[in-house]
Amino acid sequence: MKKRALDVAHKAYKFSNSWTGTVIIVLFIIFFVAQAFRIPSGSMKDSLLVGDHLFAKKFAYGISTPHLPFLEIPLVPGTDGHIVDGDQPQRGDIVIFRYPNNTKLHYVKRCVAVPGDELFVLDKDLYLHPSEGNEYIEEHYKGHEIKFFAGKLWVKNPYMKDHPGIHHDDKIVNDGRYPFPIFNMPPVRVPENEFFMMGDNRDHSNDSRFWGTVPYGLVEGTPWFIYFSLDDNWEIRWDRVGKTPTDLEQKSHLDRAVAERIRMDKGDYELY
Repeated sequence: MKKRALDVAHKAYKFSNSWTGTVIIVLFIIFFVAQAFRIPSGSMKDSLLVGDHLFAKKFAYGISTPHLPFLEIPLVPGTDGHIVDGDQPQRGDIVIFRYPNNTKLHYVKRCVAVPGDELFVLDKDLYLHPSEGNEYIEEHYKGHEIKFFAGKLWVKNPYMKDHPGIHHDDKIVNDGRYPFPIFNMPPVRVPENEFFMMGDNRDHSNDSRFWGTVPYGLVEGTPWFIYFSLDDNWEIRWDRVGKTPTDLEQKSHLDRAVAERIRMDKGDYELY
């Protein structure tokens, strides 16, 4: 029995060192375990920065349908986006997903509402009424600002307290020059099996306020940790390497991210 186990181990070792074995192992990791992504835009400042290279945890929300690298062609046709369903994104999670209007593109945003939740935007502020109702709000959102509208309790800016990277741009005012959903969005209820996503850089994020909710089938994973980071001056951000999104919410990291944003701000408006 021991000799047989050693033979199997030896064959597995030889296979893993072959070109075929290496390709299969790499593809298995990319498809089901971890995939490398680069943050290309500033919609998640000050939590994730342009030039952050990260590994996504592909199995966080089930097993998504594998796609041929670069071409983004699904290898298992006929699925709804997942070959195995799993946990669904929770309120406050940072989620990597396929853009509903072009599924070859990946977006990274924060999930701010889950199925059954209601939300609206008023004067830039996000108001959330979780599907669990008023009693749930009273029990789980102590310390948050709560408003009463239309017979329901609404949590004002429910994520800013726990995720300090979320911020607004004071230069963006409602003078008719900027997209209206940044300032005001009528109440919406999130459909079943879909999620409402918003960027932490609230006034510079192309997100669900503009193109709607994200079906679960397009959810790919969540950021795991940063393995490399390069700023606009081609300098390595060594302090970010190896950090998780939770690590980057510490004050020391956020202070540096804010300082970089202020230094790089050219005053031009962009909707990432």
